[in-house]
Amino acid sequence: MAQNQTDKPTATTVAGQEVRPDAQAAPIIAEPQALKRAEKHRRRQKITSNGTISAAVMVLAAVIAIIVANGPAYEAVHHFLAEPLGIVIGPFVGQLSIEMFVNDFLMAIFFLLVGIELKFEMTVGELRKPRQAALPMLAAVGGVVVPAVIYIALNHGGNGIHGWAIPMATDIAFALGVMSLLGDRVAPATKVFFSTLAIADDILAIIVIALFYGHAPSVPWLLASAGCLVVLFVLNRRQVYTCRHYVVVGLVLWFCMFNSGIHATLAGVLLALFLPAKSDINLGRLTPWLKRKSGQLYENYDEDMAVLGQHEFMHTAGEIEKVMHHVTPPLERMEKAINVPVNFLILPIFAFCNAQVRLVGVDLGAVFVDPVTLGSLCGAVLGKPIGIIGVTALLVAIKFAKLPRGMDWHQVVGVGIMGGLGFTMSILIAGLAFTDPTEVLAAKVAILSGSVIAAVIGCVYILLTGRKAPKDPKPAAHAKAA
Repeated sequence: MAQNQTDKPTATTVAGQEVRPDAQAAPIIAEPQALKRAEKHRRRQKITSNGTISAAVMVLAAVIAIIVANGPAYEAVHHFLAEPLGIVIGPFVGQLSIEMFVNDFLMAIFFLLVGIELKFEMTVGELRKPRQAALPMLAAVGGVVVPAVIYIALNHGGNGIHGWAIPMATDIAFALGVMSLLGDRVAPATKVFFSTLAIADDILAIIVIALFYGHAPSVPWLLASAGCLVVLFVLNRRQVYTCRHYVVVGLVLWFCMFNSGIHATLAGVLLALFLPAKSDINLGRLTPWLKRKSGQLYENYDEDMAVLGQHEFMHTAGEIEKVMHHVTPPLERMEKAINVPVNFLILPIFAFCNAQVRLVGVDLGAVFVDPVTLGSLCGAVLGKPIGIIGVTALLVAIKFAKLPRGMDWHQVVGVGIMGGLGFTMSILIAGLAFTDPTEVLAAKVAILSGSVIAAVIGCVYILLTGRKAPKDPKPAAHAKAA
């Protein structure tokens, strides 16, 4: 409906509200400098949301670490990473080195992101449909068991047996980043299958770290950790939707777990599981409410008055801003807050600190025949594809499941090969499993070599055997990566 007014130009009706003609044509951001900043922000978002770029940054950090480790700066960097840091909470004092701070605290934030992705998948993703998720999840079990068996077979009776879990992990960010390089030669269903498999792989790796790679537990600190979990449970049940309350309790939980003997990074996963995945706004009433408020904005706006003088307009705008902030669930708000720092800061720092493989004066021949190297390398490069492809083929053969629409056996083989990319989690497990520098060196050489081999062979195989995937008429559900 249109009407004439003496003090305002003719208005038209849009979504039930009167809108001025000039407002329809004018951009929402009026200031040229603000427009430029908004455009730069969009360009940054495009870069930071690209999995290939984030994977490349992590690989670059690892390459720089290897160069530094074999150059004159090695001693200075080594001593810097060993410098102590102090953590004080009231009467409780903790001390850890910079390297431990990276591996125990910063990686807890990475595990928080992993936990958020797990909860997302269990709430609205592939893991909420047990039958649909069963095939990649069981394939992940095969991709965990077979590499561990191969490692144990090659290290049976030796000191390196403690590293049996090293080849079982798949680095989801690294693997999906490499897979994205193949573009439309990888079917959308294959990417969802691989995402689900890698998430299940992460779950198994987290369980293994919790059960087998902690220290002798401290009962008082375990009870304190349990108390923190109770507080998080109460916050969730009382429908507290402010992230900062969860963050504060999560920090205390990390400190308690750090002193409990359980690996402190698991605090990130536990925190994620308690973050609310719902909005505290009644979404069914949101659109009518916004229509009313937009009408109030229009009525209260005075183009001749400076913005600071438009009190009613600013009050209504503030109400809308507050409500729209609460539309997004805390789980997603937290994910948006930490996603870029994790992928472009924490993981590269972790890669730099843990890829310090010094080969000066090292007999590489002896390193590559070390049982730890052989077990880690063969477990990742051979065990992963054997386990993933074998379990998938078995389940399809007995008609337990079918391959997802648009995914063929060449793609299954490619997924199996790329499952050997175990960079982040494998290095973390290696650091937990070994204290002997020789064993740590052997494990890291195997992890880096295995990841490169898996990436190259997987890409070449898919490029040679694959064809551009047709668009799936029934696209698979959106799968988010860690």
